[in-house]
Amino acid sequence: MSETRKCITITPLEMPHDHISTLIVGAGPTGLGAAWRLDALGRSDWCLCEAGATFGGLAGSCVDEEGFTWDFGGHVQHSHYDYFDTLMDDLLGPEGWLSHERQSWIWIQGRFVPYPFQLNLHRLPAADRDECLAGLRAVAGAPSPGPSANFGAWIDATFGAGIARLFMRPYNTKVWACPPEELDWAWIGDRVAVVDLARVLANIAANRDDVSWGPNTRFRFPRRGGTGVVWRTLGERLQRTGAGAVRLGRRLVSLETSRRMAHFEDGTSLEYERMLSTIPLDLLVGMSDRRGPLGAAASGLRHTSTHVFGIALQGAPGAALTGKCWMYFPEPTCPFYRVTVFSHYSPFNVPDADRYWSLMAEVSETDRAGVSVDALREDVARRLVQAGLITSRAQIHHIWHRRLAYGYPLPSLRRDEALGAILPALESSGVYSRGRFGAWKYEVSNQDHSFAQGVELVDRWLTGSAERTLHDAGGVNTPGRGRARHGT
Repeated sequence: MSETRKCITITPLEMPHDHISTLIVGAGPTGLGAAWRLDALGRSDWCLCEAGATFGGLAGSCVDEEGFTWDFGGHVQHSHYDYFDTLMDDLLGPEGWLSHERQSWIWIQGRFVPYPFQLNLHRLPAADRDECLAGLRAVAGAPSPGPSANFGAWIDATFGAGIARLFMRPYNTKVWACPPEELDWAWIGDRVAVVDLARVLANIAANRDDVSWGPNTRFRFPRRGGTGVVWRTLGERLQRTGAGAVRLGRRLVSLETSRRMAHFEDGTSLEYERMLSTIPLDLLVGMSDRRGPLGAAASGLRHTSTHVFGIALQGAPGAALTGKCWMYFPEPTCPFYRVTVFSHYSPFNVPDADRYWSLMAEVSETDRAGVSVDALREDVARRLVQAGLITSRAQIHHIWHRRLAYGYPLPSLRRDEALGAILPALESSGVYSRGRFGAWKYEVSNQDHSFAQGVELVDRWLTGSAERTLHDAGGVNTPGRGRARHGT
């Protein structure tokens, strides 16, 4: 079934003037964060331009024609910033959120294993469990190998051969759509649980599930409207304040950095003193007058595309899914790398919780030729049945689909070199690229990180303060280092 989004009709508006102090391109979390901070500081000489018809960008949501709500990928709300949490509370109010205990699982060897895999080896068949333990003991007893050459080498040196073979290598190859040898490892931070051998052995001896690792052991989700309602609410609030200008349906098509002039699809142009761009950095370079000198560097930026399939289901989830939030699928027999029990996040993600429920499956696009969306949709449905997540194909009411051309920014081996060349060169012309694909840093690309990048850039402009999120991902993400504060 084709996708239908509820949206408003935008009539092109003339800009209030042809010169602006601050131009913001993109109304996702980063652009909205910058506009919110400018508004909070009483600044009005700014304009936020968004190509689409609504707010949210990759953190958006839609309602299909059957009344099912879908996010554009798997999103949950957990935060590294007090000021972000305060704003979220204010935007939706205390009744606007539902809170959940994270239950993430791995489907492997025909069974569910709690995540993190390496802390729950007791769930595996004995031979696989012993292989994983032998690998862990081998790396624990080996001399420190020093910095790894790539992510694949880091996996082998950290987890040993068994865990690498069974989970870490196949899962990461699937989600990144490339071998881990093509990725750097320095992005890891709190994204990957490393190994405590004593804890692993204790869990095996006690036959105990260990699910307490990670930054999002508790998370929240909007009661109604999906993740996108957060950003629509913030965007509409900015529209109502009238301090700056908010322009939906206004697409940037070319950029003259030498003249500080932005040109839009509707034929209008805008001169700026400084600009925040949140569009993908490689696209920004390509549409600018800097594509000649910066084009080679931009070619070092790699990304995945993501197919998001919303599976609308009749009846109720089976007992095996009770309490589960999302599941990882490392084995190549399944096309999807993650499946979310989306109706678990909120009963209002379906039109009638007594009659329907929903799953959301994500597939990283590879370079396989000749794979159609229709074929992929049917493969997703078939594998959901084979994995036991649904009882039969007849249980499916319909399948919604959306392709995200930009899914994940890859922490590729050439990424930091490319960013080191591109970002300073653009900033010398008053252009600042931030956000999930603007800064191209997966390690600080969650909603809270992206929002913080917009806020911190404004604070840098106005007060000279440091952009902590952009430049100190490890400090922001490390537990015990203190939660970042802004806007106080």
